[in-house]
Amino acid sequence: MTLDCPLCQSTHVVDFEQDKRRRYFRCEPCSLVFADPASRLSPKEEEAVYQQHENEIGDEGYRRFLGRLADPLLEKLGSAPLEGLDFGCGPGPALAAMLEEAGHKMVLYDPYFMPDHSVLGTTYDFVTCTEAIEHFYMPHKEWGQLLSLVKPGGWLAIMTKLVIDVDAFKHWHYKNDPTHVSFFSRETFCFLAGRDGLDVDFVGNDVILLRKKNE
Repeated sequence: MTLDCPLCQSTHVVDFEQDKRRRYFRCEPCSLVFADPASRLSPKEEEAVYQQHENEIGDEGYRRFLGRLADPLLEKLGSAPLEGLDFGCGPGPALAAMLEEAGHKMVLYDPYFMPDHSVLGTTYDFVTCTEAIEHFYMPHKEWGQLLSLVKPGGWLAIMTKLVIDVDAFKHWHYKNDPTHVSFFSRETFCFLAGRDGLDVDFVGNDVILLRKKNE
């Protein structure tokens, strides 16, 4: 099988793992692990899975979870009110509410729940993308879109679980969600930071803060 990496589009792709659900591949240059494209859900099937999520804006447990990204991001942003975009906000945009409560102005985008494409035509001081990047079928396209939304000097804040190695991957619950198709690692984000002129800061096990350098 000949496959191009869906992130960096390299042809240097190797087998990584196979389970009872899917086959997985790994890109040698950028280290992205991705599920066999033949195993992807249809848009209708994918949306049906998302509809089962119960993430409410006022849910304190969900807010604590999102605080793992919100708190370090707010430290980076400082006190001046800034404008941000929550990309892939889902049906319950709790993170945007938290950042607005901290004094920032937020707009929302989600291809299923907030499909307002007009918000993708400008740039922002910061863009957040929590538990969404692993759903990207064409991460080369969506990654480029995310970067295009961030002003020079601005921040891209991502939350996603990271691949460690093949042994951990074998027993990783995260890969069992059929809507999870693109799996990033520290090596992947370091590759992207080096290629795209970003400063990268890893916070804990699943938060990545990237700063777009001033032009």
